[in-house]
Amino acid sequence: MDNTQFYFIETFGCQMNVHDSEKIAGMLRDLGYVETKDKNNADIIVFNTCCIRETAESKIMAKIGDLKALKARNKNLITVICGCMTQQRGMAELLKKRFPFLSIVIGTHNLDRLEEYIVSYKKQKKFQNIVWDKEQEITENQKIYRDSTNHAFVNIMYGCNNFCSYCIVPYVRGRERSRSVDEIVKEVKSLAQQNRYSEIVLLGQNVNSYGQDFKDGVTNFVYLLDKLCKIQGDFKISFMSSHPKDFSSELVDFIASHQKMSRAIHLPVQSGSSRILKLMNRRYTAEAYKSLVDDMYAKISGLSLTTDIIVGFPGETEDDFLQTCDLVKYCKFSSIFGFVYSKRNGTPAAKFENQVPYKVKKDRITRLFALEHQLQKEELLSMVGKTFDCIAEINDKGFLVAKTENHKSIKIVNGNKSICGEKCKVKVKALDEKELLGEVLK
Repeated sequence: MDNTQFYFIETFGCQMNVHDSEKIAGMLRDLGYVETKDKNNADIIVFNTCCIRETAESKIMAKIGDLKALKARNKNLITVICGCMTQQRGMAELLKKRFPFLSIVIGTHNLDRLEEYIVSYKKQKKFQNIVWDKEQEITENQKIYRDSTNHAFVNIMYGCNNFCSYCIVPYVRGRERSRSVDEIVKEVKSLAQQNRYSEIVLLGQNVNSYGQDFKDGVTNFVYLLDKLCKIQGDFKISFMSSHPKDFSSELVDFIASHQKMSRAIHLPVQSGSSRILKLMNRRYTAEAYKSLVDDMYAKISGLSLTTDIIVGFPGETEDDFLQTCDLVKYCKFSSIFGFVYSKRNGTPAAKFENQVPYKVKKDRITRLFALEHQLQKEELLSMVGKTFDCIAEINDKGFLVAKTENHKSIKIVNGNKSICGEKCKVKVKALDEKELLGEVLK
């Protein structure tokens, strides 16, 4: 008789949550569970949640409701809700009241103890609400199940001290806590020795404030990067997310002068209006952001810059929005992650007057994406006929693609999947709608 038990994890939100789910998978596999892609076959279902926007929270609530039928069919099914949404004050109690069939609700501060909570639930068969108010000490040597063949996530810090007026993250992730340089170097060395990953992605809510909590006057983000770039191995180092106010000229110079550093940089601007940036408590101006971008383009060859933008922030006028569009054109972003402002209870902006009507926000986000599409097409057309050093990989649709140094994806029309993971030179032959087509050069 096959006694195999299966787990199913669904992840919502950012790369930090994606990496948290890799840790959850590691714990579940340690308990003997095997992954399934079909939650109907699962013995334990984990939703790793996000609360950055109201739409994400509503979607998660609907999916939790769908678990009721699965629980009715399988009385032994364990249902776990974790992540940022559950860390909000009063949310665990709300979830228990609304969804009494849940097994475990756990927050972000003690996620590393999920394994013991599952063991405890199996013994007691009693609902467990385990959401700590105080952030945990950093746990090292966690079990991590990485299923990516190309990149590996590495946390370098947790939490955020910025308190942007629209953002719930500091309230659900806690204050900034940096991992030690030695532990990060140890983890990256281990990944490099596997000779499996072409890219190592450093994660944090604000990576370029790394080490500020040590207060030793020496340890900062550039200091850490210098240690990591000296590790032997054929891999690139990238990071997300970074804050413009902490993106020093020293960091720009370091990236420009080190080949191990990725040329793809994500630098959230949020708005092109200095007035709105002040209301957002971002602590830089649009002019300062442009000056930083000028410095980056001047020094970092092959730079590909992406960003986050919020439209419809309380009090945003048409002129403020047009200033954002002007900044987008000026900075020539390769990609934009655009969002309509979502009111989050507990944040200062939720109490601001002059909330922008949804119809206006929807119109502005549509115009922003149209502008992004135009700029992307111009950038991609400029690549046709050129040759790039790439890494071959399989994309989400199962196609063989080549990734350039600055993260542009080229669909390979010759060659086969046996070259996956290898370096190659690819000549771009054409642009098909939004997709670059290229050939591997022998």
